Amino acid sequence: MDITKEEEALMQTERELAEDAAWKRIQKSTFTRWCNEHLKVVNKVVDDLVLDLEDGIILINLLEALSGKKLGRYNRKPSFIQMKLENVSKALQFLERDEKVKLVNIDSSDIVGGKLKLVLGLIWTLILHYSISAWHPDEETSCSDKKKADAPPKERLMSWIKSKVPDIQVKNLTRDWNDGKAVGALVDSVAPGLCPDWDVWRPQDAYRNAEEAMQLADDWLGVPQLITPEDITNPKVDDLSMMTYLSQFPNAKLKEGAPLRPKTNPNKVRVYGPGTEEEGCVVGLPAQFEVETFSAGNGSVEAFVTIPSGKMNSIPLKFNDDTKKTYSCVYEPDVPGNYVVTVKFDGKEVPNSPFSVNVSDAPGDASKVTVEGPGLEPSGIKANESTYFEAVATNAGNGYVDVTIEDADGNKLIPNLNKDDTNVYKCRYTPD
Repeated sequence: MDITKEEEALMQTERELAEDAAWKRIQKSTFTRWCNEHLKVVNKVVDDLVLDLEDGIILINLLEALSGKKLGRYNRKPSFIQMKLENVSKALQFLERDEKVKLVNIDSSDIVGGKLKLVLGLIWTLILHYSISAWHPDEETSCSDKKKADAPPKERLMSWIKSKVPDIQVKNLTRDWNDGKAVGALVDSVAPGLCPDWDVWRPQDAYRNAEEAMQLADDWLGVPQLITPEDITNPKVDDLSMMTYLSQFPNAKLKEGAPLRPKTNPNKVRVYGPGTEEEGCVVGLPAQFEVETFSAGNGSVEAFVTIPSGKMNSIPLKFNDDTKKTYSCVYEPDVPGNYVVTVKFDGKEVPNSPFSVNVSDAPGDASKVTVEGPGLEPSGIKANESTYFEAVATNAGNGYVDVTIEDADGNKLIPNLNKDDTNVYKCRYTPD
């Protein structure tokens, strides 16, 4: 039996309104964490937001913690429904009379009766009054104009966030945060150097991205994880839960001893050389390659090779202390087969890593390689002008051409070596 579009839409609506709908679960979890964060001062804990608020005691404790005021006498052991109703009524009357909080369609019987939607509505009212509305963007130079200061809380928060993360598109408080990168950008904006690699995070690593950024914010900015990484990356996350979490950032302060580090970009690392090429390496001959890090910032380089047996070995690195900040790497294959070379910069893999290298067991004949070109002439080469020569290894068999160039002072120059399909290597270099 086919289902019409109208019937499918109705079924979707029913799923969204169900008690176990994803957004309700996320919101309940987030609001519970918010309550517990504020209940720490009175050593109270909420396990189930609906059940624990029914007798009014926890609600009164929460209001006293939030307001810094005492609500007076109440039923501390409410064994009857009437006692529970009196406690909740006392809490609601305090909000309306003393705190000037407007409550819409929320009655004490709704809380005692455990109506999830209305319990969530009450807690959101508290969050809005005591956390979100308590912060005003006119305290920030980027949002100081009167128009922004008088805007609704969501609009004020969005305006502040956009001023902090201009490099990414943040148009909402739900979908645009699902890959975790926006959280990382916000953390690094509030504390530059705390999460500097957010822009090279992969969207498919959403959970890991959110987890890292949120843990850094928790540890060093004092921003508790009122929402979980799992929920923030859930397409069904709601904007009220996100506002509850993100509204903590404007007042965040960096703690002493935070692990700030310069911005690094592993995607800017270049790896080149026969030791990372698919064909050409031979058993018994050194397989060399270079790692260029000039444009990647400060970071450590690691290189590993996995041999055909599956064992992974570290590859020695030699820093050349040159203008391109290159590292020379070499490993020596001892059996034919497939080798896998992995290169990491600051703990993250660089572009095209890992490299698959097929090693053959038949060495070529170097005597059959011919070399010619203007770059080999004894005269006519000018400083700071590019020149080249070719090494023709078409009839030399398996192997690769390695080129070393030194200037008059013994300093090594880094050549640009390219091989075509006929095993002809074109070597280009620029004398200083």
